[in-house]
Amino acid sequence: MKYVPLGRSGLMVSQVCLGGNSWGAKGRRGWGKFDGEDAPAYFKRAVDLGINFFDTADNYNAGASEEIVGEGLMGMIPRDELVLSTKFGTRTGQKPNDAGTGRKHLMTTIDAQLKRLRTDYIDIYQIHRLDPHTPVEETMYSLDQIVRSGKVRYIGGSTMPAYKFAQMLTIADWRGYARPIAMQNLYNMVQREEEREMNRLCAEQGVGLIPYSPLARGFLAGNRSREGGGETERSKNDALVKADTWRDCDWTIVDRLKAIAAARGAKPTQIALLWLWSKSYMAAPVIGATRLEQLDDAAASTAMPPLTSEEIGSLEEPYAFRVPPAA
Repeated sequence: MKYVPLGRSGLMVSQVCLGGNSWGAKGRRGWGKFDGEDAPAYFKRAVDLGINFFDTADNYNAGASEEIVGEGLMGMIPRDELVLSTKFGTRTGQKPNDAGTGRKHLMTTIDAQLKRLRTDYIDIYQIHRLDPHTPVEETMYSLDQIVRSGKVRYIGGSTMPAYKFAQMLTIADWRGYARPIAMQNLYNMVQREEEREMNRLCAEQGVGLIPYSPLARGFLAGNRSREGGGETERSKNDALVKADTWRDCDWTIVDRLKAIAAARGAKPTQIALLWLWSKSYMAAPVIGATRLEQLDDAAASTAMPPLTSEEIGSLEEPYAFRVPPAA
């Protein structure tokens, strides 16, 4: 396993981050099969492989994901060897202040998360989603207070407009607040829209990328076909994958991905991760594993030779950027 600094900070993370969206998903999704009894085997395999970076969120499976981390991961290795990331901001209840990035919700949810996670601090605390009401200044001040309290070490963001993240960075610098060091955005070989603005902003500002869905919800495993063959349990039950999700150019990219993988004696998923690590300020893609060997494959990919410029060009050439939504 290789370790890299997260952005322009002193925090060292494994190049693979294990994501917790599946933990506690048993009975909630057709492809989710983990509960508190299943997850510890994945935590142990990850730790044995040298993965020190784990990511979850307060709304993952109604808080069950954080509870499983607290029950199954805490105590497996010394706390100071573990880099724990979680998120806040999405709705977790039906009461008016059970969502958002306002001070009231933030100060309440951080204590609830620490209790579920069975720890007294969080290494990286990320804004999962912004809300349309709270001023950025209020959110940044509140996050800074939590960092100063010792409950959080570093802060970051997730999916949001680049101009909003630029506001967060500017306010932090202007006011002397804790500065975001991480951005968890949607980025993979067939979903590259973040290259327009967000990734450039992060590269300029020293913010580490920890993208979610690095394998495009399993599409980049190369085990599906244009005609519908080779469907996986997830592809059949994932509500976020529609009939028109994958375009002709995406299938062309997968064909080239498979060809490069075959030539290298690797798996398509490993080549997809190598492609991500070729990008500026890429730190640790957040992978979701549903089989233990998927962790082995991801860890092994960190020791593979980097992609050549010719391989990168072949994989990127077919891509067609999507038309941005109307302002």
